[in-house]
Amino acid sequence: MDDPELIEGKPFASLERYDEFVYAQSELLAVDLSSEPSRQDNGTEVELMRKLIMILGEYQEQSYLLDPYLENLVVPAAECLRAHARTRTSDPAAKSSIARLGRLAELLYNYINFFPHEIADVTIAIEFMRLPDGPSAEPSQWTLRYVVLLWLSLVCRIPFDLDQFDEDGEIGRTASALESTAMEYLNKAGLEREGAAVLLSRFYMRKDTRQRFKTFLQRSISVINSNDVLQSLGVLQVLCEFVKSGAPEDAKAASQALMEMSETISNSETLTANTLVRKYQTKLLSRVGLRLVPPRPKIYGTRLRTLNDGNNQDSSEYNRDDDDDEIDAPEELESVLNMLFKAVQDRDTIVRWSAAKGIGRLSERLSNDFAGQVMENILHLFSVHTIAGATVYNMPSIAEATWHGACLASAEMARRALVPPTLLPNLLDWLSQALYFDIRKGAHSVGSNVRDAAAYVIWALARSQDRSGFSPHAPKLAEKLVAVSLFDRDVSIRRAASAAFQEHVGRMGLFAHGIDVLRKTDFYSVSIRRNAFLTAAPQVAEHEEYRPALVDHLISITLRHWDVAMRQLGAKSLRLICEINLDKLSPPCIQRLARLLTSVDVATIHGAVAALTEIADAYNQFSYTGDRTRREIFTLINCIPESLVLAPRNEQILGAVCSLVAASITREEVELENDSSVPNWKKFVDQGLRHRGNDVREAGAAALATASLTITPTLMACRRLWNACYLLPDTVRALVDALDSGLEDYTTDERGDVGSWIRIACIQGLTSIIETLFVVSKNLSNFASFLPAHRYHQVVGRVLRQGVERLDNVRQIAGESFSRILRLSLPPVDDAECWRVRGADLARELFLPDCRESETGWNNGDWLFPKAVRLLDIPEYRKPVLTGLVMSVSTRTNSTQRPASSSLSAYVRTLPVSSDRDEYSQASLAGDLIEYALKHITSNNVVVPVLQTFNVLLEADAVAQLPESATGEVCMEGLISIATRNVSRLKNVQRIEESMKIVVNLFTFPSVAKTCLSKIADFLVHPYPRVRSGTAEYLYLVLQSRVLSWEPNDKVEELLLETGWYDRSLEVSG
Repeated sequence: MDDPELIEGKPFASLERYDEFVYAQSELLAVDLSSEPSRQDNGTEVELMRKLIMILGEYQEQSYLLDPYLENLVVPAAECLRAHARTRTSDPAAKSSIARLGRLAELLYNYINFFPHEIADVTIAIEFMRLPDGPSAEPSQWTLRYVVLLWLSLVCRIPFDLDQFDEDGEIGRTASALESTAMEYLNKAGLEREGAAVLLSRFYMRKDTRQRFKTFLQRSISVINSNDVLQSLGVLQVLCEFVKSGAPEDAKAASQALMEMSETISNSETLTANTLVRKYQTKLLSRVGLRLVPPRPKIYGTRLRTLNDGNNQDSSEYNRDDDDDEIDAPEELESVLNMLFKAVQDRDTIVRWSAAKGIGRLSERLSNDFAGQVMENILHLFSVHTIAGATVYNMPSIAEATWHGACLASAEMARRALVPPTLLPNLLDWLSQALYFDIRKGAHSVGSNVRDAAAYVIWALARSQDRSGFSPHAPKLAEKLVAVSLFDRDVSIRRAASAAFQEHVGRMGLFAHGIDVLRKTDFYSVSIRRNAFLTAAPQVAEHEEYRPALVDHLISITLRHWDVAMRQLGAKSLRLICEINLDKLSPPCIQRLARLLTSVDVATIHGAVAALTEIADAYNQFSYTGDRTRREIFTLINCIPESLVLAPRNEQILGAVCSLVAASITREEVELENDSSVPNWKKFVDQGLRHRGNDVREAGAAALATASLTITPTLMACRRLWNACYLLPDTVRALVDALDSGLEDYTTDERGDVGSWIRIACIQGLTSIIETLFVVSKNLSNFASFLPAHRYHQVVGRVLRQGVERLDNVRQIAGESFSRILRLSLPPVDDAECWRVRGADLARELFLPDCRESETGWNNGDWLFPKAVRLLDIPEYRKPVLTGLVMSVSTRTNSTQRPASSSLSAYVRTLPVSSDRDEYSQASLAGDLIEYALKHITSNNVVVPVLQTFNVLLEADAVAQLPESATGEVCMEGLISIATRNVSRLKNVQRIEESMKIVVNLFTFPSVAKTCLSKIADFLVHPYPRVRSGTAEYLYLVLQSRVLSWEPNDKVEELLLETGWYDRSLEVSG
């Protein structure tokens, strides 16, 4: 695909598509802005506009490449708007195309900073904006209004008095028009307000209009007092721009009024509730403070470090002016700083960030002592919510804003080299805590912004502090940064910590093995959490300087984390680190984890158990003679209260304890049985096997299989038992019977067919037992006592039944299991042929060639059912297979029901109507279905599918000849009996409707038509209106669509169509 518009991230050397851009822009600018485009022209112009924006978008990161071409690009577009504005202002009758003018404004929006302006533009732009019915009055043309307002703000820079544009006797008219135009849009909610604010600020900066600012200031005070949020935002934006770029003397003159205005905002609940108002209030305060203090000629403290400073050189000595401390700070500055310190604790990030920048800029202009006091106040913010002896995890969630603001302010001070060496140790101590700031709040946590800001401060310190002063703190800081870059939950924090580490390695060179560690924890290595925990962390732990810090972080922080995924990854990472020297590193870890087991926090206990499981498994995997250590770990289960493990909602703890049993139990503990050091471990495993959660059941099964005890096995555990012990014949038969009975579990709840989990486990268990018995049969003295041949074929048939039922996943597992059984070699015992799968040649022909293909399988109904129906030719498996097919035919899943129905119908057509030999026939099939229904006559889950299957065969004319034979007529009479038994007292509407369809379908056969006729009447007068109506409709369709041996009476059809079958009087007449 070579479309250049689809290329992203391509570096450019120049405006490569200049000719294409100029051509597209020329086509767009050539249109008539006064006429509406046709539908075709509008589509073409939209496509041209899309192409222009797409090309400009490619240069967002390299905008400087456009500089040589800007004049040729901007002037034609600006001239187009200027010409149209001139036409509209000179000719009142002229019109504008809103769509075309909007596209031009959107194009100019990208050029506005380079918009050409001339003296003649002043009058044109003002009149164009003030046209009563002009395009700027259109609500949708916000882009046009914004562009023209910015155009006017550029015009305000023209160094000529605006009075020269006024006619005689109307001095000040142009200035008033500019001011009123901007005022009109100052209370809007869109970008027009920003454009108007820029225009007004530049308007009041002009020498010829400066006197108007006092009037605007008085108006601003009135607006603030009125508590109008939108208007207040507008005037605050104007004031911020004016104080920032206006004349210093004007800003100083207005400082008292601006301070009072800020105080008014602080006392207004309506205004302080708006985040943007608080943001602009903070900006205004900081800029007023900057105007009150003159800029300093030199930077306080050390100069900023560069990469050229060298690793072994200090950047500089402290540069102090003798007169530095003589700088007088105005009294108002203290009030400004107090307000900024309040704002730096604001609940919204944009306000805190603005306040932090203001504090940094002001401190840069203050004396050494005053700047040091500011830094001390910032450090004091960390202790506002801190209780003596408490950790960051015990703080209230509101501390997040304070800590984040303090970190941002510290970063601004650090960037400007304003952190005195005496305060550096205190700052680093607080930053070490901020790197771990993570407070649980409901179902999530807060603090990621604090950790990110802390990493930013450390990054900034690397660029400003001298090497000798920072050297004592480097080792501890390196450990913290590496731990956070590897083990933090958020990818942004891991990357930020990695960047801070990289900055220190590059600029100071104080971190041990800096380059090597940085290579293992670079931007990409820490981007994927799993890679950071399981790959990068063990690599870094190879350096002994970082190993204790990583282990401590995992045990103290990660294993106690509120996120279960973090705890699980932390446990695995701790194991990999301990595997560096398991005998040396694991004992101290086990001792610390044992103390965590006494915690009252469930998450902490779970993390400790998960880590102990991983360490115990490490001993198993590496064949250490560590049974003593494993027994020590096993006995630690006693530290966990039994009530906690067995609590209904503590499935994480229960699953983890079962996994710990599987990993740490030893033969000695098993042999001790009730005298085991952990006497209740059996209860935990048994509870795990019974649990609803699949992960917990798997953990319980693993524990049971490992322990190899003779407790009653269930489901998944039985699949593993064969690898652990030998069982007696009676036990094996009981086990087979238990699993076989599980194939009848069709339990459903709000999650669906949960019984399918049982059936799948039983299928896999039975298959594993058969495979294992066949393999060890040569060592068994009486193989038949373990698995009798008739029982074996019953199991195979029931597996085949599951292989043709309605659920795709069950069919797939059953099919794979049947294929495994089919491939087994016969056991080397007497009468081995008795255990050969019946019809093995047919089964191999049907399934084995295609079973290995990836695109087909037993879960694909279109592939399976045409083959599966041929299994009915095998007498031993006929009834279970037919039962499974019935369930598939009656399902509501179209991908299963459709192929199952069509395949069964096609197969039945190939059968003879009846047969005296063992050959399967239509009569035999019908008899089997009826027998199955009669055995479960009270179960709608059986009778309804059987009736649906018969209806499918009848509607497909698959058994058209069956009622004409003697045996077939008997079968049909039996079917009618099932369908009409107690029909008036049945409550299941689906069964009634399927019974009705049976009777109506059989009514078309002459041999049973007389019997069916009286039964149809019972349905037509049934108490349920839905049944009456459905019977009439279905009977009419059958009479119209079937070829009958007699002609239906027209009056019958008229009666069926015109009778009100929902009328309650029919019940009485019936």
